[in-house]
Amino acid sequence: MIEITRKPETMAKFIFLNLLGIFMFFVPITIRGASSIPIDHIVTFIRQIPYFGIIYAGIVIIIGAILPFINKTWNKDAVTVIFSIFKVMGIFVYFLAVFKLGPESIHTPGMLPFVFNKVVIPVTMLVPVGAVFLAFLIEYGLMEFIGVFMRPIMRSIWKVPGRAAVDAVASFVGSYSVALLITNRVYKEGYYSNKEACIIATGFSTVSATFMVVVAKTLGLMDKWNMYFWGTLIITFIVTAITARIYPLSKKSDLGYNDREVIPEPKAESGKLLITALKEGLEACEAAPRVIDGVVKNFKDGIGLALSIGPTLMSIGFFGLILAEFTPIFDILGYIFLPFTMLLGFKTEAALLAKACAISLPEMFLPVSIVASASPTVQAVVAIVCVSEILFFSASIPCILSTEIAIDIKDILIIWVERIILSLILATPYVYLFII
Repeated sequence: MIEITRKPETMAKFIFLNLLGIFMFFVPITIRGASSIPIDHIVTFIRQIPYFGIIYAGIVIIIGAILPFINKTWNKDAVTVIFSIFKVMGIFVYFLAVFKLGPESIHTPGMLPFVFNKVVIPVTMLVPVGAVFLAFLIEYGLMEFIGVFMRPIMRSIWKVPGRAAVDAVASFVGSYSVALLITNRVYKEGYYSNKEACIIATGFSTVSATFMVVVAKTLGLMDKWNMYFWGTLIITFIVTAITARIYPLSKKSDLGYNDREVIPEPKAESGKLLITALKEGLEACEAAPRVIDGVVKNFKDGIGLALSIGPTLMSIGFFGLILAEFTPIFDILGYIFLPFTMLLGFKTEAALLAKACAISLPEMFLPVSIVASASPTVQAVVAIVCVSEILFFSASIPCILSTEIAIDIKDILIIWVERIILSLILATPYVYLFII
């Protein structure tokens, strides 16, 4: 039995801090006529400080670009070298944006100003602010509490152990980088097979709620935030359940790290789900660091993540838009998805939606710019698909390739195509029923 009466302060801490985290991320409030979640209101307030966003983003981009060279990690492998170069290029793109250098065509509202003002500044600001409050979601037992309830269905639906529920929640309330760190560590410790690790890395390690705020805000979906968030989460996990059963994930090895046997998962006592969930949640809460320590740690992680993604968002985001605007590469790639967008009834906007899906490959935020003037239906579908597709070259793909998980770029690209098609099929009726 849980000794609640002996440690009432733990129960109070568990309830209060987790409710605070839930409130900050999932309860929209209206301030000055704008409805949004509290962390978005905080960032909006900060952005009102004159020139703060421009200066802050510049500092993040410049420091983030030179850090790999200071830490001597820029040439760790071929992928890291490529992304280190893109980070340095991010500095030059930043100066192009701030001082309006270069041809007029790159300074139109949907090009460089969009990348800088609508993506780089809000994302690099939201990540650290969101990280502060993420401490109340990931440090004090909520993940363990939810994970217990998910364990009975994780194996039957997603073909992964119950502990993978923590990875799934970590990615949505934290970030793909946090989830991939968890996945890689558990895989190397022998608790995941290679197949399970690949399913989790490509199926659960999506962008966090913090990033989703930027997408929703840019496309005017904040007044439908809860419908957007929960719908995206459900669609993402349904797509993962399907991809886990088809090539290439279905053909992955059932052996663990270095071809070792996987450590079996212990079985929970039947009929004691709530008690077990509360016990694990309270134990995690009791073992958690002090609130100030948790906040500081998460803030540092948030700053680190902002420094990592800021320069690549600036450069890859800009170059992706250049390729989309001035070359046919994504129009051609979009032909993969055109039959599906046409069959789903988009008619005149079918090609635009297909192109938006294709351009999610270099960076998941880029489709947002492609559909900035499209119909609300297309915008809502893109808002879901660009999250549910999970795999993109500016962040998640190099993160996966840098782990010990045995998966190659060919498999990742095949899974990306599968996820786009399945996400389109599921997102379209959902948008018509619940968002538009």
